[in-house]
Amino acid sequence: MTKQLQEAYVVAATRTPIGKAPRGMFKNVRPDDLLVRAIQAALAQVPGLDPKTIEDAIVGCSFPEAEQGMNMARNAVILAGLPNTVGGVTINRYCASGITAVAMAADRIRVGEADVMIAAGAESMSMVPMMGHHPAINMNVFKNENIGLAYGMGLTAEKVAQQWKVTREAQDQFALESHRRAMAAQQPGERTNEIASVEIVERFPNLETGQIDIKTRTVSQDEGARADTSIEALARLKPVFSPKGSVTAGNSSQTSDGAGALILVSEKILKQFNLTPLAKFSSFAVRGVPPEIMGIGPKEAIPAACRAAGITQDQLDWIELNEAFAAQALAVIQDLGLDPAKVNPYGGAIALGHPLGATGAIRAATVIHAMRNRNLKYGMVTMCVGAGMGAAGIFERV
Repeated sequence: MTKQLQEAYVVAATRTPIGKAPRGMFKNVRPDDLLVRAIQAALAQVPGLDPKTIEDAIVGCSFPEAEQGMNMARNAVILAGLPNTVGGVTINRYCASGITAVAMAADRIRVGEADVMIAAGAESMSMVPMMGHHPAINMNVFKNENIGLAYGMGLTAEKVAQQWKVTREAQDQFALESHRRAMAAQQPGERTNEIASVEIVERFPNLETGQIDIKTRTVSQDEGARADTSIEALARLKPVFSPKGSVTAGNSSQTSDGAGALILVSEKILKQFNLTPLAKFSSFAVRGVPPEIMGIGPKEAIPAACRAAGITQDQLDWIELNEAFAAQALAVIQDLGLDPAKVNPYGGAIALGHPLGATGAIRAATVIHAMRNRNLKYGMVTMCVGAGMGAAGIFERV
């Protein structure tokens, strides 16, 4: 006998501000502490929920080592003050780790294995660099049939730009618009409930007194967006991955630090604790593409996620398409015929940053609150993924 799937509802969604790496506002803030803050802020959105009902926390992280190693998910659950009965597991699907955590948490609820789940993502690119501290690549990657796995992300963006004929001028214009939208979205009240402020404690030696001075400040806005960016300034930047290429630091995502967290529940829990759902998790899809054109992955995942949700692409009202590079974002928009007005209305990773494994959870918080603030029906989080994949998750406002 086939068991009918139940719905998984998002009742809380929030994120920290995004800091610039490696010398930004969170350079000395541990990723597990950012994760703790995100989890606590999400719990604060549902004060009526009994924490003892939470069964597990699934946390995405692209490079789970050092300060974000040792199963960061379980450690953060305990540090956040949750009961010892709450489990924790850290997962890795590179840039799609955060949205995969949401999908996995939703699936546990949908199949009836759990009623309350935390889904989150956290990454500090200040403390754990791209590729980690000790990369150890399988030499078989460098065989001809596997060589695409060895390409750096920037080189794959160059290949997408060439194959989809995305010009340097188009990439720079896209980058400028990302900053413009991000700055506009910092207006008071625009992102209510989405961003949880973070208190930063800094310690400085005082040579006169011989004591340690402690300074505390609270941050509540993303650090990367720039009001002074211009098309002329972007045009002056040199390509960084290929001497004759078009991908620059200005039209690529920023390395960043941040965390996001969601709480998902079953319909039984909604009724038991009289909770108001923010959205329903509708579908998730991941698809593979040739590793050398990794950035085009969303063009395969988006249609699959729409089919799974039973909707057409035109029904999507808000699309968080991660801007790993302007080249790949433009190629996806072009290939699928996405409405640019619906893509990243608050700006994307070029302006705001891309804390790798945290991005999926962070963008989920963005789209969920945007749908509620603007009375929209369907929103999506999608991104390209290292080693040649694309992922997409769809939420429905209820």
